[in-house]
Amino acid sequence: MIIKDWLSNEPKTTALCAVLSLVSLVLSLGGWLRNMLPIDIAWIAIILCGVPIVFGATTALINEHDIKADVLVSMALIASVATQEWFAAGEVALIMQIGSLLEDYTAHRARKGVESLVKLTPKTARVIENGEERIVPVEKVNVGDILSVIAGETIPVDGVLISGETSINQSVMTGESIPIDKKIGDELISGTVNQFGTFEMKATKTCNDSSLQRMIKIAEDADANKAPIVALADKWASWLVVIALSCAIAVGFLTQDFMRSVTVLVVFCPCAFILATPTAVAAAIGNVTKYGILVRTGDALERLSKIQAVTFDKTGTLTYGQPNVVGISSLSIELTENDILRLTAAAEQKSEHPLGKAIVSHYKKYDDTLESASEIKIHAGQGIAAKINGHDILVGKPDFFESINIDTSLANALTEKWYHEGATVIYMSIDGKLSGLIALADTVRDDAESTIQKLNSDNITPILLTGDNVAAANTIAQSVGIKDVHAGLLPEGKMTLIKNYNKKGINVCMVGDGVNDALALSTAYAGIAMGGVGSDIAVESADAVLVSDDIKRLPYLFKIAKKAMAKVKQNIIISLIINFTAVLLSCLGILTPVTGALWHNFGSVFVVVNAALLLKEKASD
Repeated sequence: MIIKDWLSNEPKTTALCAVLSLVSLVLSLGGWLRNMLPIDIAWIAIILCGVPIVFGATTALINEHDIKADVLVSMALIASVATQEWFAAGEVALIMQIGSLLEDYTAHRARKGVESLVKLTPKTARVIENGEERIVPVEKVNVGDILSVIAGETIPVDGVLISGETSINQSVMTGESIPIDKKIGDELISGTVNQFGTFEMKATKTCNDSSLQRMIKIAEDADANKAPIVALADKWASWLVVIALSCAIAVGFLTQDFMRSVTVLVVFCPCAFILATPTAVAAAIGNVTKYGILVRTGDALERLSKIQAVTFDKTGTLTYGQPNVVGISSLSIELTENDILRLTAAAEQKSEHPLGKAIVSHYKKYDDTLESASEIKIHAGQGIAAKINGHDILVGKPDFFESINIDTSLANALTEKWYHEGATVIYMSIDGKLSGLIALADTVRDDAESTIQKLNSDNITPILLTGDNVAAANTIAQSVGIKDVHAGLLPEGKMTLIKNYNKKGINVCMVGDGVNDALALSTAYAGIAMGGVGSDIAVESADAVLVSDDIKRLPYLFKIAKKAMAKVKQNIIISLIINFTAVLLSCLGILTPVTGALWHNFGSVFVVVNAALLLKEKASD
């Protein structure tokens, strides 16, 4: 069991090995203590850290026929042990274990986005047969079955509304912040949520063919096609092994000194080279974490350093994702705009509809008291009626007012203006006469415009992808300075557009917050999720997460990613210079296995310190 734990290379086990190995190496330097012990204490480092390295390298050679950097490390370990150079063997093992610990810190954690999507799928459905309702597993639903969906339930399969009216939260699929009102004949999408009331629907697809299941399948395929990066040392391992062996054999043959050959293997061991990437990555990830940015892996950081364009979702990303009152107009000379807001808020005070709540919330910014309302009647998906101070107040959608023959002509021009700007318009009438209107829309984040300007100045192209209508998309895009806009997109549409950019060789980063962005986040060259308001699925599908939804940190993230990759290149060049200098000194007999190990250790420390300089980088506010 203990050996299994050593070889499993879990972070805690790796840390324990590194600590014990360090202690053993320090004690081994004390000759008097070493002589008092039955064995050289450096064996602790060799066993705890060296065995997993040799085991892994051997397994890769036998099972995968793959030569990795561990092969060269194993050769140095075995040669040191064979010549009883315990300190040299232990030092090599320790440095490699520290590198492994750093790689564990930045290792790829299994994504749970697909699992989260699966959790959205209802387990059961309410099927109506012969006038009776029974609950069945969702897999048993057939095309043509009549289903009942109550308030708060998730729609189990794709279908068509055949009885009742309601509002559906479709943010899971389209990202729209405002629920969509549905009436008889409208299509319903699996995974979306019924906001209130009960309705009946006819299934048009089975569970396996539903929109949500299709999204799950595409997400799995998109994620599977994104291969992790391979360590540079492993890429060049075959050449390094050949060069190291050739040098060691040549030195041994020319000098007839076997210890020089061992020294060459020890100093040629690419520990500093192997540490070059994980140390810089760990420092960069630690740096951005201070600013509320979580980067999952070194692979993700590398891809973020190569971004050429950023595609933004609209709702919850560039905007706050909540409807807000953006305009009030009175159509009566007897009423002020404040009167329109006051009466509408009074009528909506017990409403559960997001628009009603937004109106009440807006009114309470100025006044906490609301007039009492009686005879409240909710018209599902249309509006709400109430009696206030003896007057009949009606609040609702424009087409609802037209359906009950209330003259709306006075508001037509203003309504069209608000529609064109991407707002939703609510009418209010008193005693059957249209008296005013209130416009609501999602509002742009305070730092969105400055973020877009900074990206443009850094030669990174911003693009807007949204499921909202063209008017709403263009309004938001113009306000923040985005010229490239794509509206009315379902999740697959966003994914297709990003694939097109990929085919053109453009490295695109997707920034989104909802389930509907999961496909785009997985398909993009790199994905960044809004962690504060974003869904779990978006977060788990992304390579990085903005924990506090602070999008102004995006330019800094791309900047530090580029600096980290530059630091990796510096470390590689420096480590190669140190290694080849050590090889030359070993060939000349100047370095012994012990002094070679110390030189080798100096190179590794230098690489770590150089990478640590990334921690001093600061983001400008």
